[in-house]
Amino acid sequence: MPHNLSPAALDARLEALETRLAYQEDWLDTLDQTVIDQQRRLDALEKISALMRERLRERSHEPSHGQTPTPGESDAPPDDERPPHY
Repeated sequence: MPHNLSPAALDARLEALETRLAYQEDWLDTLDQTVIDQQRRLDALEKISALMRERLRERSHEPSHGQTPTPGESDAPPDDERPPHY
């Protein structure tokens, strides 16, 4: 930065920097709020996913249409459990 700037030029430069800073602060606030909103949505979706998994587990252990489960059927692993070779 040249040292021979007039006071008016320095004031103009300072004002431009302050304006840029204000816009950047506003932009950061907007980004922060977006991240907060996305985290809330993600939390809600994770809760829904957990509830759906639980309901699927419950339904997979229920007898189908009044049929009685075959012996050993209740010992079957859940569908989302990985086989031992993984």
